[in-house]
Amino acid sequence: MTTATTRRSDRRISPVFVGIAAVMGVAGWATWTGFAEQPGVAVFLFVTAAWVVSLCLHEYAHARTALHSGDITVGTKGYLSLNPLAYTHALLSIVLPVIFVIMGGIGLPGGAVFIERGRIRGRWKHSLISAAGPLTNVLFAVVCTAPFWLHALDGVPPAFRYALAFLALLQVTAAILNSLPVPGLDGYGVIEPWLSYGVRRQVEPFAPFGLLAVFALLWIPSVNREFFHLIDTVLGGLGIEGRDADCGQWLYRFWETDNDICLRS
Repeated sequence: MTTATTRRSDRRISPVFVGIAAVMGVAGWATWTGFAEQPGVAVFLFVTAAWVVSLCLHEYAHARTALHSGDITVGTKGYLSLNPLAYTHALLSIVLPVIFVIMGGIGLPGGAVFIERGRIRGRWKHSLISAAGPLTNVLFAVVCTAPFWLHALDGVPPAFRYALAFLALLQVTAAILNSLPVPGLDGYGVIEPWLSYGVRRQVEPFAPFGLLAVFALLWIPSVNREFFHLIDTVLGGLGIEGRDADCGQWLYRFWETDNDICLRS
């Protein structure tokens, strides 16, 4: 097996990831029990930590799939430890996505792990490696929305419910944005192996600017409106009403006035 060539230490979960997961757990408990004097602070810590955990799992999915596809170097690079500090671009993969969540409530897809594609044979394997990340966001969204589509919200405190709805919104936006067939995003990585060599060479210089181009388009009001209409439609299909996600974002931005208005209504 391919994994036999990786050291056990390469696959040991990083204390950094354990610490982030612990913050998520404690903040989730505080959100559920109402332990925090300001519920928005608990929601902020819970959603932010859970978002970073999902980013780590996103990149881990890329690396783990690459490992089983033939790139045995992902272990020595630290990608199997879930340590966000081991990523090629920690700024792009962790810091910027968190900043975008704080500023605008958009799940920014990051790009971090460096896969040695020359070690991998087979176009389907290359496509699967790229698809593994967005599929992780989809799975995370399904888990977050389970209480909604299972109609199991009885007994779930409103603050925790709203936090889950907002976290699901972030996962859905990340999955959709990262699945676009735009150079530099995973969606393009899925179709790239099936393109001709000439097309790939022509597109390659635009890869660093693909994500910037997507966000520039989102500044166009009509595009932004249609994009979030799509997000609302997907969330609605998962049982989440628009108000739930909005209340989650209001609670998340605890530094703003009346951020807990949904809890008082």
